[in-house]
Amino acid sequence: MFRSLLIGIPGGMRSMTPLAAVTLAARRGALPRDNGAPSILSHPWASWGAVALAVGELIGDKLPSAPDRIIAPGIAARMVTGAVAGMALAPRERRGFAAFLGAATAVAASYITFDARIRSMRHHGQVSTGLMEDAMVLAATLWIVRGARRD
Repeated sequence: MFRSLLIGIPGGMRSMTPLAAVTLAARRGALPRDNGAPSILSHPWASWGAVALAVGELIGDKLPSAPDRIIAPGIAARMVTGAVAGMALAPRERRGFAAFLGAATAVAASYITFDARIRSMRHHGQVSTGLMEDAMVLAATLWIVRGARRD
């Protein structure tokens, strides 16, 4: 359950990266046995689509026209992807609570990291702070998802 909580942190920063990571793990059979993820996550099209959306989000985040992550559609996306990723990292019988943890943490992290990003952008610009944030999101997501199978 701890990983379901943790996955919401990078999910608050980049909505699609945790979802892409759990779809890839599902395809490889690298999620915990009897996890709470929907079976569609292991379908190749689901992982290809999630990865394409994650790459698009990583690129689009650096554009001046990128919307704030705390607008309603951004928060909604983070809630959904945080919930699905949280379920994928938890036992099936706890998937409801895991979905709540992933979604709630993603929403909280969205606001906290948005404020930090805005303050950092004043000193370092949008692209460099975005790249640093990308590195943190990728490292955290990989660490959280890779360790799930061993738990």
